[in-house]
This record gives sequence, structure tokens and C-alpha cells, in this order.
Amino acid sequence: MAQYLMSVLDETAGSATAAEMAAIDVFNEQLRAEGHWVFAGGLGSPSTATVVDGRDGEPVFTDGPYLESKEYLAGFWIIEAPHLDVALRLAALGSKHCNRRVELRPFLGE
Repeated sequence: MAQYLMSVLDETAGSATAAEMAAIDVFNEQLRAEGHWVFAGGLGSPSTATVVDGRDGEPVFTDGPYLESKEYLAGFWIIEAPHLDVALRLAALGSKHCNRRVELRPFLGE
């Protein structure tokens, strides 16, 4: 089965309601029960990010997000699906359950 990254896009940090979090828990259990679950997690706000550049000599650490953007990556799922149609269906369900837009991308080599 191929693996896919489903990225949750949001405009406001910590904006998920209790009902949305409960719906996400239900979706996570569905993914586990159907054998699609690999890993998932929520992310801190962009203000908690540190950009690390270790390409030339001593690493440089910069506070804040790499990009200034209206939207940011709020969380993600890594799923397994036998083909793209199943992954798209799961991304649509994930979007519905978390009440956010979701970007679906396959991992390279899959």
C-alpha cells in the first residue's frame, strides 16, 4: 500500500473546538479500524517554530516560521491506502471531521 501525507491547513492557532477535536478522535479510530492509520499529530503554532540552517559551517537558528503565510500546517495524518481513490476519500473524510482544508500528497517512491 502507498503512504500519503494529509496536511491540515488552518488560519488560526488553537482554533479547534471541543466538538471538532471529538470528531477528529472518531476519524482517527476509523482509520485504525480500517487499517489506514500510520501516524498523526497536531502541531504548535508557527510562532513556536525554529528554522535550523546547518548547511554552511556552524548552524544558524532563527525563531519563527520559515514562511509568513495566511495559512499554516496545523496537523497531519500519515495514512496507507491501496490507491489514490481511497486516499482521496480518506482526505475528504479528514477534512470533514476536522472542519479544515486538507492537502493530500503521496510519499516519493510510493
